[in-house]
Amino acid sequence: MNNALPPSAIFILGALLIPLFKGRVRAAYMLILPVFAFINLLNIQVGTHWSVPFLDYQMVFGRVDRLSMAFGYIFTIVSFIGALYAVRVKEAGQHVAAFLYAGSALGAVFAGDMLSLFVFWEVMAFAAAYLVWAGKRAGSQAAGFRYLLVHIFGGLCLLVGILIHVHTTGSIEFGYLGLNSLASYFILIGFGINGAFPLLHAWLPDAYPESTFSGTVFLSAFTTKTAVYVLARSFPGTDLLIWIGVAMTAFPIFYAVIENDLRKVLSYSLINQVGFMVTGIGIGTALSLNGTVAHAFAHILYKALLFMSMGAVLHQTGKINATDLGGLYKSMPLTTLFCIIGAASISGFPLFSGFVSKSMIVSASGHEGLTFIWFVLIFASAGVFHHSGIKIPYFAFFSHDSGIRTKEAPLNMLLAMGIAAFLCIFIGVFPGYLYSILPHPVDYAPYTGAHVIDQLQLLFFSALAFTLLLLSGIYPAEIRATNLDADWFYRKGARAFMWVVNNPMARLGVWINRVAFDAIPSSLSWFSKNPLSAVKIGADTLLLRFSREEQKAGIGQRLKAEKAAFPGDIVKNRPIGQSVLWATLFLFAYLLLKY
Repeated sequence: MNNALPPSAIFILGALLIPLFKGRVRAAYMLILPVFAFINLLNIQVGTHWSVPFLDYQMVFGRVDRLSMAFGYIFTIVSFIGALYAVRVKEAGQHVAAFLYAGSALGAVFAGDMLSLFVFWEVMAFAAAYLVWAGKRAGSQAAGFRYLLVHIFGGLCLLVGILIHVHTTGSIEFGYLGLNSLASYFILIGFGINGAFPLLHAWLPDAYPESTFSGTVFLSAFTTKTAVYVLARSFPGTDLLIWIGVAMTAFPIFYAVIENDLRKVLSYSLINQVGFMVTGIGIGTALSLNGTVAHAFAHILYKALLFMSMGAVLHQTGKINATDLGGLYKSMPLTTLFCIIGAASISGFPLFSGFVSKSMIVSASGHEGLTFIWFVLIFASAGVFHHSGIKIPYFAFFSHDSGIRTKEAPLNMLLAMGIAAFLCIFIGVFPGYLYSILPHPVDYAPYTGAHVIDQLQLLFFSALAFTLLLLSGIYPAEIRATNLDADWFYRKGARAFMWVVNNPMARLGVWINRVAFDAIPSSLSWFSKNPLSAVKIGADTLLLRFSREEQKAGIGQRLKAEKAAFPGDIVKNRPIGQSVLWATLFLFAYLLLKY
């Protein structure tokens, strides 16, 4: 007997009631909802729950196992942290969108069928787009529309794949698919857009920095991690994902190094970290899949912590570019400390969460003999420390003194960052608690002498390289610039498409309209007045064009006379007797032929 409620229902229905409350009552209500959802989650038993018949199928809103529960736990935890961080935001619409976003992510995680998965998938897209629009920055509106259009396209790819799959198999059950059919390729593309696959990733660094200081916390937690979950559910062991994931770990490093907007740096870093998870899914062993889930769990916390610290900087100073910041450790010491904890976690320092999660994926690649993959992951780990572990706290809080003197972040922000920082350290010190909720039994010890020494060497040499490059002037200077990414193609492509629509295609449409609805009807009307004379005029017109010079004078005079007389008298009066005679002869001929 299962007395628990669907996890998604608590957030979605609860979100609709948020506008009814004001002030502290609203704040308390927003904090109680995730707590109640977490308690409810603890009471859900493993199995299939909340099945609803729909047409000839069964929609399942509660497929509960260790994989879905792990994501359910972290989604609920980060919802509480995000709500606490944003509790002073007065606009109710942002809170409604955030809770709908969290609820739909939970709905997708616990969906046991493709139909309900698709519905929650699309709700996520619209709720996230609202959080981008709510940023009300210079580019928020355009970025939000681009975000929505990209994810609608991804949803259409997913829907096409689902329809083909259902037509082929007759089942809407969501489970292991494998990359073995046209339907699976469409579904993979749909998942891959949300997962920020290479060339499909530009929506993320385009939209996330344009959101509100609090909305970015929710954005960093749900869309890409839900994609990681569905990929782990449906495509484990797919070799293609290894190469996609490895590419994701590598290319964002170069963008993050040259980016000036620190929230955009974190956005590229987010793609890099998701790449580790996608690689783990592609490897498909118990160790790599455990590493993927563990890293998703840890990543949601430390990435939320980093976005919260940068959100606090934006909230207090109104600035987020590296060129505008520096020296803030004097005014915001606690935010500085929390940012450093997040930076240490994402970099994989021992005693921090990233150390005990990311290393599982790297070790899995080594155990499977994937030497090249292992080297790229090591390179990517060094790059993470370079741009997120060092660059973010250095340029925001240290570097040159920008002269900005402000107050420390509000208490609710500090509490939210403190909770996330505590969990980052707790998981790093006591990884057994995280390992106990992973989908497969864990036989992995992160704190071996060799592993600790190897990781410290990697980090210290990365720090040395950063220092030498900075002192020598080789390190790319932080400048105000627009860096081109893959979104350049669809931005320019959209403009080119609109130019084609508004110019040559528009002229073609005018010509077709003139011919089809003006020239042809008027010509037919003219021809119908006297078809015989019209044929003669047409024939003489052609003769006039192609005849010899000595003939043109006579043909021209005849044509002029025919046009002047057109349409002429087309009614021929004949005696009735003559008509009767022709009718009699016609009937006589018919009788001879018939009989």
